[in-house]
Amino acid sequence: MEKKLDPFGVLIIAFATAIGGGTLRDLLIGDLPVVWLRSEIISIVIFIAAIGSMLFKNVIKKFNRTLFLFDALGLGLFTLVGIEKGIQLGLSSGICIALGTITASFGGVLRDVLLNQVPLIFRKEIYALASITGGLVYLLLSNLSVNPDLGKIICILLIVSIRIIAVRYTLSLPQLR
Repeated sequence: MEKKLDPFGVLIIAFATAIGGGTLRDLLIGDLPVVWLRSEIISIVIFIAAIGSMLFKNVIKKFNRTLFLFDALGLGLFTLVGIEKGIQLGLSSGICIALGTITASFGGVLRDVLLNQVPLIFRKEIYALASITGGLVYLLLSNLSVNPDLGKIICILLIVSIRIIAVRYTLSLPQLR
């Protein structure tokens, strides 16, 4: 909405952002049709959320911290979804982490590209790195036979913590010039 798109543009950007990472993951692993094509509810939820965001944009602006926290939680949860899909297919640890990172962060990359911007995760924020770190710890804990549920909780908390610390202290990777 900051780009002053019309309602149709907002819906398209919201949809592309929401399904981008999971769609790319599913295409890469050959899980077809991609997950959002198998369930109408996914599209319905995305469109309701986008319409609600447009209708209540002034109220939503007051909840920046809450939205940031949900974004960080989503990063952790979707990282795990991607990793678990890779594990189910018997893929290597590195590929599983890549699938987790793609699932969790490439919707934002797609959004930024569609809005003609250099993706935020490539220029400013520690976002994908949080996903990679959490994924590494999750797989390490799995290899150490830690209870899977505990490993998932630790992974999500680690990713959320990295995001909070990075934003709170404006930490980022060095820029190449």
